Amino acid sequence: MRALAEYIMRGRMQATLVVVGSAAMPLLFWLSAAAGSLVLLRRGASDAIGILAWALLPAIAWWYFGEPRTLLVLVGALGLALLLRANWTWNRILLSSVALGLVYGFVLGAVFREPIAAMAGELQKLLPTMFDGAHQQLSVSERERLEALIAPVLTGLLAALLQILSLLSLILGRYWQAVLYNPGGFGREFRALRLSLPQALLLLAGMMLGPNLGPQLAMLTPLCSVPLLFAGIALVHGLVEKGGLARFWLVGMYITLLLFMQLIYPLLVVLAIVDSLFDFRGRLARKNGPGSANGEG
Repeated sequence: MRALAEYIMRGRMQATLVVVGSAAMPLLFWLSAAAGSLVLLRRGASDAIGILAWALLPAIAWWYFGEPRTLLVLVGALGLALLLRANWTWNRILLSSVALGLVYGFVLGAVFREPIAAMAGELQKLLPTMFDGAHQQLSVSERERLEALIAPVLTGLLAALLQILSLLSLILGRYWQAVLYNPGGFGREFRALRLSLPQALLLLAGMMLGPNLGPQLAMLTPLCSVPLLFAGIALVHGLVEKGGLARFWLVGMYITLLLFMQLIYPLLVVLAIVDSLFDFRGRLARKNGPGSANGEG
């Protein structure tokens, strides 16, 4: 990956080839967003605009053929990169990604209205089976309300996936920037990521209250969980580093996250919320002594 980053930063022609070429290829739009984020973070908007404008052409072409995700992730990641270059903290970047996810949700809901409605219809038929008959014990109004939330939640899940891809593309671009120009900088940055208690409670409120604010805002539940997920992952990275543990624990976390996402995802979300209150990394650093607290050793 370092070789690719060096190639991207070798010149405008090389950067344009990677950004435009990966945007034009199916399933590589995340690489285009990451390469564009690297160029933007390093060179700034004024120097990068010529390169990034070319990347919009294949992204717009994909939208024309009914695939908006390339353009959404590219523009979203670049927008977050602008905020990061303007010295926004990662906390604020993660919170901003919720607003980005809402935009994704409304666009996806308009473009994929019929497929989402069809999928929601199939899930409605499965509700009695999924809830072991408890669905039948609900009142008519409660059942109608539950069924009305299915399509927005599905839309929110799709939008949250693009939200995650946008953040991962930005993280990859930032990682490349650190590897080339500030070795170790991104690791320190990411391991220090911790949501404050008000920020965590705000996200938790969005997850819990979103469905009560209207059916369309039910998508807030998955969208607000994404910043907490990344904060939970950063917490594990920080504990491994401060505790002097082997990288095996990080590998194990990512493998289990992929294989048992329905279990590990909520666990990381809960860990991030609890950490906003107790600051586990700070406590571990103080326990290990002043040298560890200052990042020494």
